[in-house]
This record gives sequence, structure tokens and C-alpha cells, in this order.
Amino acid sequence: MDTHLHHSHIESHLKSSDALRDIVIGMSDGLTVPFALAAGLSGAVSSSTIIVIAGIAEICAGSIAMGLGGYLAGKTEQDHYQSEIKREYLEVETERHREIEETKEFFSNIGLSPALQEQATAEIAQDKHRWVNFMMKYELGLEEPDPKRATKSALNIGLSYIAGGIIPLSPYFFISDSSEALKISVVATLICLFVFGYFKSKITGVNPIWGAVKVTLIGALAASAAFGVAKLFEGH
Repeated sequence: MDTHLHHSHIESHLKSSDALRDIVIGMSDGLTVPFALAAGLSGAVSSSTIIVIAGIAEICAGSIAMGLGGYLAGKTEQDHYQSEIKREYLEVETERHREIEETKEFFSNIGLSPALQEQATAEIAQDKHRWVNFMMKYELGLEEPDPKRATKSALNIGLSYIAGGIIPLSPYFFISDSSEALKISVVATLICLFVFGYFKSKITGVNPIWGAVKVTLIGALAASAAFGVAKLFEGH
């Protein structure tokens, strides 16, 4: 197999996996939080206008907060990698004997004979950069993160949150009575939660039907709790 094509395939797979994880995080909260907010407000006010204004404000705040969280997580990952690679370079230079023993130990663990352990270690230790990258990957289990990962993560999560949040809020744009809008919002959002949960579970290897039911129940419980609390306070 062509090494370049194999490397490109791995990189593409990793990037798409990261993007998919971001979309799942953003969409999951985007569907649930504004849905619960709209349901809660519907239990307290009859005007859809108030719910639309509050919902848009929440979606803006939520998408920024979630996006910022994704950005900070990406930056932390990059900072951690840079910190570890500096330490690994220092150890290769100042504790060469110990690093050689750790490299031999890795080759021993994958079943190489003592002679091949010596040969492989000697080969890889000739190039300091290659040796450090090898130790980063196989000793520490760290892959070099995409330098644009933090920004991409922020955008993916933020936009997914907005896309998810618009769904439960959309009926309130067209129906002035919040109680009537809530009925459509509940049906539309629960269907979307079920479909989202199904595909999310299918991708992650969980039973799709059970995963879909679980995601739908969480959204329904959050909205029911918010609606119930609003009605409780309205009664007082």
C-alpha cells in the first residue's frame, strides 16, 4: 500500500472523527437545552414572542459558551502535547540510557527477540526527531493535534448548537399561542432527538434503538421538569 495514501486516510479519518464528536456535542445540547427552556416558559407565559426572544438569547449564549468550551479544550490538548514533546526531547538528550531501555521495552512487549530489540532501538535512536515522535506516540499515546483543531472545534460545536436549538424554537415563530406552539415543538423535537440518538448510537457502536430511546427520554424529562417547575411557580 502507498504510504502517503495510508497516512492521508488515517489523517482524514481522525479529522472526520473529531468533527463528528463536535457535532454530536453541539447538537445534543442544542436540541435539549432550548427545548427545556421553551417548554418551561410555555408553562408560565402565553405569548410566543417572549419565548422566541428568550430562546434566541439562550441559543446565542449557549452556542458561544459551548464553542468557547470546545476552543479551550482544543488549546489545552495542543498545549499538553507541546509540553510533553519538550520534556521528551529533554529526556532523550539528558537521560538517553533510560529512553533506550524504554524503547527496548516497547519492542519486547510486541514480541521482538532481544537481537531485534537492539537493532530496532539503534536504528530509531539515530534520528532524534523520529525517536521523540516514536516515544510520544507509543510510550505516551499522544498524536500531534491539528494546529487548527481549537478553532474548528469551536465552530463545529457552536454551529451545531444553533442548528439543534432552532428546531424546538421554530414553532414559536409562527404560532402566537405558546401552548399550541409547544405541542408542535414537542413532537418535532422528540422526533429529531430520536433520529439524532439513533445515528449517534449507530456511529458509536451502541444499540441504535436503545440509544435513540435514551436520548429522547433525556430531552423529554428535561422539558417536562422545566414545564412542571414553571407551572408550580405560576400557581404561587
